[in-house]
This record gives sequence, C-alpha cells and structure tokens, in this order.
Amino acid sequence: MDYRDAGVDIQAGRTFVSDIKQMVADTARPEVLGNLGGFNGLFQLPKGYQEPILVSGTDGVGTKLKLAQALNQHHTVGIDLVAMCVNDVLTCGAEPLFFLDYLATSHLQPEQLKQVVSGIAQGCKLAGCALLGGETAEMPGFYQPDEYDLAGFCVGIVDKQRLLNGAKVQIGDTVIGLASQGVHSNGFSLVRKIVADGINPHTSELGWDWQDCPERLGGMSLGETLLAPTQIYVKPVLSALRSGLDIHGMAHITGGGLPENGPRCLQQDQSLQLNIGQWPIQPIFEWLAEAGKVSKADMFDTFNMGIGFILIVAPEQTQATLAWFGEHQVPAYEIGSVVSGDQAVLGLPTREV
Repeated sequence: MDYRDAGVDIQAGRTFVSDIKQMVADTARPEVLGNLGGFNGLFQLPKGYQEPILVSGTDGVGTKLKLAQALNQHHTVGIDLVAMCVNDVLTCGAEPLFFLDYLATSHLQPEQLKQVVSGIAQGCKLAGCALLGGETAEMPGFYQPDEYDLAGFCVGIVDKQRLLNGAKVQIGDTVIGLASQGVHSNGFSLVRKIVADGINPHTSELGWDWQDCPERLGGMSLGETLLAPTQIYVKPVLSALRSGLDIHGMAHITGGGLPENGPRCLQQDQSLQLNIGQWPIQPIFEWLAEAGKVSKADMFDTFNMGIGFILIVAPEQTQATLAWFGEHQVPAYEIGSVVSGDQAVLGLPTREV
C-alpha cells in the first residue's frame, strides 16, 4: 500500500500549490519576503509607525460552506473567509497586513479548491493585505466526500496613539451604520433550517430549493442571494480615518447581530440606543422571517439585519461622516446614539413574555 491507497494524493497536492502560486503572488505587498512554498511566511513591518501594535484575528465561514458545496460555487466563500477576519482587525483602527488560510478536505479536488483560493486572493486584494501562506490538509475518513472546511488568520498593525479601544466613546456620540450585502456569513444554521423546513406557498408543502426565486427577491434565487459575500469595509474605513474623520469606535456586526456586537466597542457604563427604521433592511431578511416564522427579536439576535459595520463618531462629525461615505459609494445611515447604561442595545425588538 501507499499514501494514495489511503486516500491522500501527494502529487495532486503539489500540483495544486503550483496552480495557486500566481493567485498568491498577485496579492503581495512590498513588505512580503520570500515566495510561497516555504515552511513559513516572512513579512517586514511597514515603516512610519511610532509605536506599532500588531493586531490579530481568526475566523471561519461556518455552515454557509454547506450552501457553497450544494451549489458547487466556491469563490464567494473565499471572500467571506477574508472578510470575517479583516473586518474584525479593522475595528481597532488597524490596517490588515497579511492573511493565512487553512483548508481541510476529505480528498483534494483541485478545481473546487482553486475557486476557494481565488476568492481568498480577491478578498485579500479588496482588503489590501497579502496572502502570505496557508495549509491544505487532505483528511480522508474525517470529512465526507466533496466536503471541505476553512479557517483564516489575519495580522494587522496600528500605531498605539491611534488605537481604538472604547476609551474615546462618549455619551451622546452618534452611531453610523454601514450597509451589509445581505446575510454575510452568520446565521446559516437557521437559514438552512428555514430553507429545508419553511412553508413554500407555491407547493403548499414544507421546504424550498436553493434555485427557487421567491417574489421578495426580485427574480434572484435563494442560492444566489445567500451566497453574496461578506462586505469588506477595510479600504473605505481606513481612508475615512486617514482623511481626518474623528471616529471614536467601531464594531463588526457578525454572529449575535447588533445586540451582541454593538456593545463591544463601548465602555462599561455605556449602551446603544438604536432607531429601527433609520436604515433599509434587505428583502432576504424579510423572506427569512416570513418563511421560518422567526420573531423580530430572534432575527436581530441572529442576523446583521442590513448593518454590517458600525462607526461611533462625535455628534458634530455626523454629517461629515455620512457625506464622506456617500461620496465613496458606501451606503451609510445615522442609526442611533450612545446613551448611559450597562453595555446594552436599546430600541430593538424584545421577546414576548
């Protein structure tokens, strides 16, 4: 017997690495040292920082991968993987420098995984960070055939004097919400349950198909709508910071929605007062609520509900911030303010007792 008999194709792995080399090279920054294929990735710290602080983040894509695998469309989840990490690193004002990925599968399928890596490379370009390296693990018997899992890791940098850690946030500050592109990469266990078990009025039976096109979605299929990748906010937000806008705090709205993620950029004695109706909620969320009979409270606890990232600014900076993002084609809305409290989010739907 040999390794191939056990389900691992070493030569296919070597070919795969060779095939993705150009994708990785296209994301390089001037600080990258060496080439893909070594035991490690080398990155020289950028110049110009007085007291540089390295900032790290790691995440995955979750069960959204089930949708990508069911539809055999793998590019956008690569973007998701980068977005989930770089947006987290961004929240303290850091610039993402480099990214590494971990890709595990039952059996190496080069065309499938090249789609994934092409998405990762595109995400890195959108974030301005280098794809410094990664690991591909072939694990027969551990994953089901045609399945794979993804994990990502990002390192960024910020000057200590520019670090956003909640200290600048004040009572009375304005909350600006930046629009999401839809569901992003959280809540897909509930999404999949709704699609599998939700009432389909066209058939009067339970269950939908990923190719179905509910009227609310304006002709788009469920699969196409739900595979829309997580918005990467890095370049516009960093540009806003460098333009002189005085941003006091930021939060990436991921799992747990606004109730869980909003308070993470506040001080202990502060809460958020949000005004529902101040921003548009995409039709996919309305469809999920209807098809799954999900309460408004559970929708806000699970999904981003149209807001993928929030900024906290001084009241006098509100209009300038909205105007700046409008000029840069990033939909932004004044959605609330910082009030006194114990790190809660007020104004959202509550569960009936």
